[in-house]
Parts: sequence; C-alpha cells; structure tokens
Amino acid sequence: MDSFSLTKQLEELQLIRCSLLPDEVLLFLDDHDTWTNLVAAQTDAATISRDQRPTSAARVQVKVDAAKISFVVGIPLNYSGNIAEAAPMFTVKGDEISRLEHDRWQRVIEESLKEIGDTEYPIYQLLSSHLLPLVHEALELRGFQDPVGPTDATPVSPCPICHALLTSHHLISPNKRRSLQNWSASLSISGFAKVGYPGVIYAQGQKENVEEFVANIKAMQWLALKVRFVEELPDGETTIEEERRWKEFQKVGEVVEEMRRLGREQFIVEMGIGSAGTK
Repeated sequence: MDSFSLTKQLEELQLIRCSLLPDEVLLFLDDHDTWTNLVAAQTDAATISRDQRPTSAARVQVKVDAAKISFVVGIPLNYSGNIAEAAPMFTVKGDEISRLEHDRWQRVIEESLKEIGDTEYPIYQLLSSHLLPLVHEALELRGFQDPVGPTDATPVSPCPICHALLTSHHLISPNKRRSLQNWSASLSISGFAKVGYPGVIYAQGQKENVEEFVANIKAMQWLALKVRFVEELPDGETTIEEERRWKEFQKVGEVVEEMRRLGREQFIVEMGIGSAGTK
C-alpha cells in the first residue's frame, strides 16, 4: 500500500471513529491490532515504517449495539477517497434478518452512494449521514411500538405543529451534525442543516418535540448561535411531510430552494439569509 492511499484511509477512518456515538462500535476484522493502533495514534503514513504497516487491506465492521444488523466495509489497498477508481465493498450482516430486509438495506446503500456523489470522504458520509441515523431511527420506532396492542384510552388532542430557525457563525463539527441527525430521528423532526459558514438549522415537527430539539441545540457550545424563531406554523400549514427526513446542504442557495419548495421562503429571506432570487 502506498503512503498516499494509507494516509487518506487513516484520515477517513479516524474521522469515522471520532464521530461515533457512545452506542456505536467500529471494529477491524482483519489485522485488527495494526489498524486499531494506527487509527488511534493518528499517525502520518509517511512516518510509518514498513514493518508497522498493515499486512492486509482494511475491513471494518460498524454497528449500533442494540441493532440486529451491522455494516461491513472492505476497503481496497489503493483506495484514496475516490470510489470511482477503487470502490469499497459494503455488505449488510445479521444473523436474524430476512433476505428481504437484507436486500432492502443493500438498496439503501446503493441509493445513498448515488446521493453522496463526489465527496472527499464517501465511506464516512455513507455511515454517518445515512446508514447509522437510519439504524437509530429504526430502533426508535421499534421502541415506541406497543407490544400489547390498542387500548381504550381516550384520544389525545393532536399536538400543534411548530417550526424553528436557528443560525450560527458556522456548523462544521461532525459530532454536532451527527447529534442533529439523531435528535431529528428520535423526535420525529424533519428539516435541514446548512453546514459551513454560516450555519443554518431549520426544523419542523410537533411543538413539544421542536422545543426539545432547540433546547438540545442550545445546550451545545456554539459561536454566535441565534434562535431566530420557534413558533407554530400558520393556519393551513399544519401538516408535516409524510417522509420525515433530515437533510444537509452546503450552500445558502440550496437553503432558499428548500424553503421555497416548502412554501416558506419568506421565513428565511426575511432573516437576511439568501434572497428571493437566489438560485
């Protein structure tokens, strides 16, 4: 393995390792000790002697403790971040999953890779922005299922639908981005985060969930965090999209386009973020 490929692989593996939540695990399946020590030491490949280098390509297993599935990634020796030149092999593992469920997860992987496109760290993006959040969401849904079945409880009035907009000097931290994704899944929040400079966060969902989501964000350390508003949606705009999903954008123009798609462009333009003519 050449030094450039090893350097890029270690960078991406270190990024994955640092972004893991407490109940998430990364395990090297081949040449375990060598790969584990190199990633933990954050060593520059140029300084690694030949006898300290891995004897086999990296093959890692990533999983959430409570989940019955895991993801195994086989990384080619010449992989350096470009999946078009050296494509990693992604497989789904699990002793108790059906063939149908296995195939569904494989399709999720294929579709997510297409969505990721050309990025510097595609394995990291696939795991942190797509697969692991989906696993957490599935676990949350399983946890909320009623094992007894319907009851005769008196129906509860629906909770008002609310939305919130926050801005910050920047949003770069992988840990913050992962937290937003996981909170959105656990609280049934849909919305987006615009990463980079400035940081923009928009969320919608049931009022109590949005308020908790905003409180979680405020509890983190930020530079110039501003809660622009937390309010109920206007009359006639009280439905949440059926497909709840948390998205990430890189450009202010993408934020304006998304808000325009939702019919709420004015909320963000009035705050001085983008303009009505932004493309």
